[in-house]
Amino acid sequence: MPPVFAHGRLRLYLLKLLDEAPRHGYEVIRLLEERFQGLYAPSAGTVYPRLAKLEAEGLVTYATEGGRKVYSITEAGRAELADRGGELADLELEIRDSVSELAAEIRDDVRGAAGDLRREMRAAAASSSTRVEDEGWKAAKEELRKAKAEWKEQARRAKDESRRAREEAHQARRQAKEAQERAREEVQRIASQLQEQFAKSSGVLGGLAGAWLGGGAPASAPGASTAASDVGSGWAEDLSPTTDPIRDLDRLLDRFRDEIRDAARDHGVSPAQLAEARAHLAVAATRVTAELRPDPA
Repeated sequence: MPPVFAHGRLRLYLLKLLDEAPRHGYEVIRLLEERFQGLYAPSAGTVYPRLAKLEAEGLVTYATEGGRKVYSITEAGRAELADRGGELADLELEIRDSVSELAAEIRDDVRGAAGDLRREMRAAAASSSTRVEDEGWKAAKEELRKAKAEWKEQARRAKDESRRAREEAHQARRQAKEAQERAREEVQRIASQLQEQFAKSSGVLGGLAGAWLGGGAPASAPGASTAASDVGSGWAEDLSPTTDPIRDLDRLLDRFRDEIRDAARDHGVSPAQLAEARAHLAVAATRVTAELRPDPA
């Protein structure tokens, strides 16, 4: 950038400022900065030596106010300004041109710096975006891999559990069927045994009941077996047998009890008859129990 003031031009402009009003050095620097719209501000090392030189040449003078030098233009200074009026006009035009040039250069510098900054920011953003995208893609791929592995493991476990459940259900059905078969066989076996025992004991019960109802001697008395057999052969024939021997036995016992109770209620019971009935019942209970017990052989 070319110098703002050509040789001797700053000296002339200082005289112009002091011709406007007395000023101290700091005020002169501030006025120069304002005239250049803040684009140029001379240093104290530039202004104060020139003011001192103008004072030595008798073009300005100063007075001390508050510890500071306040400079004023002299008549000799005004005479020089008048002699250099055309040059001063050219200087003011140059100052305006210098301000425009400085502003343009600053704008260019700022524009260039801004462009460089934008390019650097775009480059940094692109680089950062690429890194972020790469890292994000890698993270997404890793998450997908983990999810697929977890899904496969869960599917395998579900398949194993389903297979075990089918096996356990099949085994339970087989065990239930086997238990059902064993229960059926056991029921059939017990029913057969009860039918055989009931067939053996039905005649005995009928004989005893017939003997007691007919007023005869107990089965243990002489000639009682034939009488009991004759009387009991038709006893309780109205009770048709069912397929359940135990139920049939209960029905016979109920009939036996009811008939003896009816006879006792109708005819009364003496102590001697009660003792004899007790003996008959003891004999009957012993024989029937013996018939119903399994054969030791």
